[in-house]
Amino acid sequence: MGGTGTVVAVSSSGEHSFGKPNRESVTLLAGLGVEGDAHAGRTVKHRSRVARDPTRPNLRQVHLIHEELFAEVGEAGFTVKPGELGENITTRGLDLLGLPTGTLLRIGAEAVVEVTGLRNPCPQIDGFQRGLLKRVVGRDEDGNVVRRAGIMGVVRAGGVVRPGDAIGVELPDGPHRPLKKV
Repeated sequence: MGGTGTVVAVSSSGEHSFGKPNRESVTLLAGLGVEGDAHAGRTVKHRSRVARDPTRPNLRQVHLIHEELFAEVGEAGFTVKPGELGENITTRGLDLLGLPTGTLLRIGAEAVVEVTGLRNPCPQIDGFQRGLLKRVVGRDEDGNVVRRAGIMGVVRAGGVVRPGDAIGVELPDGPHRPLKKV
């Protein structure tokens, strides 16, 4: 696998809003996430997770979605633009969902994000566009849940990320563990 991809868009929001406005750049902060984003922090920030246990480590500091998903759901009549599903970084040219846990994404000149798992799509997606949730989460032929709404990661090295930046992929050593929801 490995390879390279490209940053299509970067987005952030200081509020717990569903979508995030696109920015000219975002700054990733080591151990925290996207500077100024509501989901940044060492411990969980997602409201439902805070309610369960606010001391848990935040494995969801950065949310990445592959732009190719927008084309797929577009074939079913949905129009989705970068940032509208709440992601911080929209990518092109990488099989994000196929990356193993622990993969390092080297983004731009300095930033490094370690992949922690799959985003678990929430019902708010249907509030954005009715029926879209079924397009980004479903079941395979064995009845297993398949999540397609992007991946989550933690910031290992900070840096500024801009549209057009290259994304390098460094796979972990040892046996690869498939992504699970985080």
